[in-house]
Amino acid sequence: MRKMITVNRKANHEYFLTDRYEAGLVLQGTEIKSIRKGSVQLKDAYISFINQEAFIKEMHIPPYDYGNRFNHDETRIRKLLLHRDEIKKLQEKVKLKGFTVVPVSLYLDKGKAKLEIALAKGKNLHDKRESEKARDAHREIQKALKNQFS
Repeated sequence: MRKMITVNRKANHEYFLTDRYEAGLVLQGTEIKSIRKGSVQLKDAYISFINQEAFIKEMHIPPYDYGNRFNHDETRIRKLLLHRDEIKKLQEKVKLKGFTVVPVSLYLDKGKAKLEIALAKGKNLHDKRESEKARDAHREIQKALKNQFS
């Protein structure tokens, strides 16, 4: 059973998302309690690779309200748990021009925090406008169908 914590809507707007992966997170202290509370932000977060390991940077997990002086740093660098071959595959694609790896969503799966990451290629301004037009057209069609059958 999955409990969705947060979704990075900006990623879907700014990038074409292709390959998706599920990664575990290495957390410290009260971070999991703050995640369960649901106040995590992925808006400015990004994935980087250092020495054949994947890390997420700028993911904001606020301090736990009932924590003590050993509360965690809000935007510390957190290690991602991926298979070695997945990391190699992602690193090879990132070396290509225009590709990056972005966090898409954070959820709890059987009590463990999981991060969905995706290989992404940046959109141009006209691509963003085109996506908006398609979304608006789809919304209008759904609205018309709903009014027709009700």
